[in-house]
Amino acid sequence: MSDLPYAPSRIRALPSWLLGRAAARGHRLVADALAAEGMRMMHHAVLSAVAELGPVSQAELGRTLGIDPKDMVALVNDLQRDGLVTRTPDPGDRRKNAVEICADGRRRLRRTQRLGDRANAELTAALSPAEREQLIALLTRIALPGE
Repeated sequence: MSDLPYAPSRIRALPSWLLGRAAARGHRLVADALAAEGMRMMHHAVLSAVAELGPVSQAELGRTLGIDPKDMVALVNDLQRDGLVTRTPDPGDRRKNAVEICADGRRRLRRTQRLGDRANAELTAALSPAEREQLIALLTRIALPGE
């Protein structure tokens, strides 16, 4: 028996409904996997972005990820408290903070990336490798039209 509320068959056949259910399942799987490392999805996203962009100003990080500045402060505070990032005055503008991943952050990120990969493998386990590639290509065209 499904945990989902009833949806009429016409609704269950809509791509929007199916994408929503797949997204919710994927979110749940990844969130549960990251929780094994004591990390929430937003923290993982910020840590990943810092690793890719860093050192980066806290303001630029928030704009890039579309996160409200107050929320970004809390997220970076959490990551700094856990010893995963450092926050220092930006040498180019000392009014800004530069956020950079540290060694413990890189180690944690490698572990959480593996956990996320496993969760995504579980999400797409019913598909062949070729079908997974096709799904990613199709979802990319839907989610990022024109790119």
